[in-house]
Amino acid sequence: IGLFPDVGGGYFLPRLQGKLGYFLALTGFRLKGRDVYRSGIATHFVDSEKLGMLEEDLLALKSPSTANIEAVLEKYHTESKIDQGKSFILEEHMDKINSCFSANTVEQIIENLQQDGSSFALEQLKVISKMSPTSLKITLRQLMEGSSKTLQEVLTMEYRLSQACMEGHDFHEGVRAVLIDKDQSPKWKPADLKEVTDEDVNNHFKSLGSNDLKF
Repeated sequence: IGLFPDVGGGYFLPRLQGKLGYFLALTGFRLKGRDVYRSGIATHFVDSEKLGMLEEDLLALKSPSTANIEAVLEKYHTESKIDQGKSFILEEHMDKINSCFSANTVEQIIENLQQDGSSFALEQLKVISKMSPTSLKITLRQLMEGSSKTLQEVLTMEYRLSQACMEGHDFHEGVRAVLIDKDQSPKWKPADLKEVTDEDVNNHFKSLGSNDLKF
């Protein structure tokens, strides 16, 4: 929708295995169920039908500590058998993800995918071609910078990005196309990566001074 992976996405995504986080951020690929755990995003996987029981057991802890909370979560995680024998949905593609998404620019990532030429790579090209060019560029930089920042620093950065996106065109257009009119045909401005300048990207990351997020 012309935005970026917010709510700490700039912190945990670049810390996933290889370039998985960059792939997820730039393509919007959705992980489900146990794959969220296998990717490293979730710490535990619990069957949905047992979430109520898990909540009761956590609330029943008389003196909650990190250790005994972990013990309860681990118990439910270990007992879960759903999709336990299945491999990670992206396992067979990780080599391509790591090679194609190991680049410092969106343009280079696109070139890597084109040169790879596999059906998987070409499918990702189709997906990326529909994304907001501005969002692609700020998202890549968000993850690159976030890889060496603290969580608080990332959240401050993401607040700046959110304010810039609110003042821009693409977020509003994305919401219109996906959530309001639902025509799924956003008209991005700029519509081409070449038209998104370094200055445009830099402006999204500028300090807000006294209006910056504070902890």
